Amino acid sequence: MITLTPTAAKQVKHSAKESNLDGLPLRLACTRMEDGSFHYGMGFDDVKEADITHTSEGIDVIVSITANEFMNGTTVDFVELEEGKQEFIFMNPNDPNYVPPKK
Repeated sequence: MITLTPTAAKQVKHSAKESNLDGLPLRLACTRMEDGSFHYGMGFDDVKEADITHTSEGIDVIVSITANEFMNGTTVDFVELEEGKQEFIFMNPNDPNYVPPKK
């Protein structure tokens, strides 16, 4: 399962509307780099035959079979890491560099 937080979903919907891409699913991508770390990407795309679809917060999220293996259990959030700068983050327990947020 891949999950979007309500804040991430709100930003995704806003981005789709601004780009006139309403109705297209959100594609998430994940590539394992040579050092073992993960590199993430996202954008709006058409569904391909072998894609896996997750639905979270009313948004269809599509991934390839390989990306699904890397990203199963991931939560995507939209946060302010630096003052005045918000960005999407991937909280992926499969990523060797993942550190769970402190509670």
